[in-house]
Amino acid sequence: MEENTRQERAREIIRRLKKEYPGRGTALEYSNPLQLLVATILSAQSTDRQINKITPALFKKYPAAQDYAEAEPEELEADIRSSGFYRNKAKNIRAAARKIVEEFGGEVPRTMEELLTLPGVARKTANIVLNDGFGVVAGIAVDTHVKRLAGRLGLSEESNPDRIEKDLMALIPEKDWGRVNYLLISHGRAVCSARSPRCDQCVLAPSCPSAA
Repeated sequence: MEENTRQERAREIIRRLKKEYPGRGTALEYSNPLQLLVATILSAQSTDRQINKITPALFKKYPAAQDYAEAEPEELEADIRSSGFYRNKAKNIRAAARKIVEEFGGEVPRTMEELLTLPGVARKTANIVLNDGFGVVAGIAVDTHVKRLAGRLGLSEESNPDRIEKDLMALIPEKDWGRVNYLLISHGRAVCSARSPRCDQCVLAPSCPSAA
C-alpha cells in the first residue's frame, strides 16, 4: 500500500471517530497524576469500570506516593485484589512509589524517559499519564484495543506495541496523538470487538480493508 494512501486513510479514520466519540480522554477516574498512574497500572487486564470501583477507597487510604511505598504488601494486595493479577500490580505500585519518593521528590515525573524508569511502567502507561495527567503529548498509547484495530484497519502489520505506536505516529497528525487511544478503545468496545465485530454498523467500514 502506498504510504500516502495509508496516511490519507488514517486521517479519514480519525476524522470519523472524532465525530462518533466526542469525548477526549481515559474513562479512569482520578484527581492527580499519581492517582492516574496507579489506576493505569491497575487497569492492565481489567476494565476501567472495575478499576473505578476500587480506586475511591484506595486513593483515600493512600493519598501520597510515600503511603504506597510504605504499605504492607499483603494489605495493598487485599485492597486491589479485584483488579486481577493483584500481587504483581501491588509489587509494581510499591516499587514505583519508592522510586518516586527517593528520586523524584514524591512527585510523578513528567517526561517519557523518567516515567519509563518506574517499575511496571511501559510506554502505554507513560503515554496515558503524560497526556491525561500533564497535557504532554509524547506518543500514542497502544493497548489491546489499539493493537487489534490498527491491524484490522491496515494501519500497522506489527505485533509489538512499540512498533505499532511508531507506525501510527507516522500516519496520524501529532495534534491527534493524545486522542487516538481513547478513540480506538471506544470504537473497539462499542463496535469492533475482538470476537464479533459489527461491520454492518461501523462508521469506518468504507475505509476498512477487513470490512471488505
